[in-house]
Amino acid sequence: MPRRVVVAGASGLIGSTLVESLRGDGVAVTTLVRRPAETSDEVEWLTDASPLDPAVLEGADAVVGLNGASIGRFPWTSSYKHTLVWSRITPTQTIARAVRELGADAPAFVSASAVGYYGSAPRGTVTEDSPRGESFLADLCGEWEDAARSAGPQARVALLRTAPLVHPDAVLKPLILLTKLGVSGPIGRGTQIWPWISLDDEIAAIRHIIARGIDGPVNLTGPTPAHANDLGFALARRLNRPFLLRAPVGAIRLVLGRDATEALLTTDADVRPRVLEASGFSFAHATVEEAVAAAVPAARSSTPASAS
Repeated sequence: MPRRVVVAGASGLIGSTLVESLRGDGVAVTTLVRRPAETSDEVEWLTDASPLDPAVLEGADAVVGLNGASIGRFPWTSSYKHTLVWSRITPTQTIARAVRELGADAPAFVSASAVGYYGSAPRGTVTEDSPRGESFLADLCGEWEDAARSAGPQARVALLRTAPLVHPDAVLKPLILLTKLGVSGPIGRGTQIWPWISLDDEIAAIRHIIARGIDGPVNLTGPTPAHANDLGFALARRLNRPFLLRAPVGAIRLVLGRDATEALLTTDADVRPRVLEASGFSFAHATVEEAVAAAVPAARSSTPASAS
């Protein structure tokens, strides 16, 4: 177990849960915050052009970078695309610079990325050795990872290629609303493979990576592939609502835009967590149905969900 970890992006869903998990086990956590520090375990950063003082990282076992504006906000206008890029690249470069200055004494740099790195890959399985895809999100993830690697050849850098989180405050948020309204159903053809992971396994995997000294790209995905329909129907069944109305891809593009639609909803990639499995990681939720059941309270109704 690490003794001290520095976390950037601690106000987000993953960051706040990671901090709570670490502190619950007695790990000292320093958080980097974009406001005046209010406690001794907070450090202000990115509020001006000043670099991050490398001394903030001294003595830590790892620094975890989880910054990034939500990709779940639509549409992705030109202005918001700039926000998506800046909010990831600038904090990552700032941490990498401080890690590089510490040299051999630097903590491990565990930097966020996403399975969007692979784009859509409908044929075969995707592992950490697979090439980068071709999309706005794939290009963003590539630039994000390059920023982390700029920490230098002496640094141990782990790249968290995280799948969409099966959680009410993540990928399930819009789906829960539609399902409760009774207007959920297949998105496009519905048979595209959606990578996924539960929040519990996301946090456990990050801690596993820190503890085991794993570096390089790591796919943070559930161990069992799931189609978009699997997730949608599992949610509908959990909420005792129908899963009937197909959403045409053309209509989705009109609302969300092409980049967001192709990156999040119609993408098809069977991403496997080979590095985690090879390192002995044990998943709490092996299937997307288990992840949905853990994240969403069952509706109290005697009427079963219907599906087509």
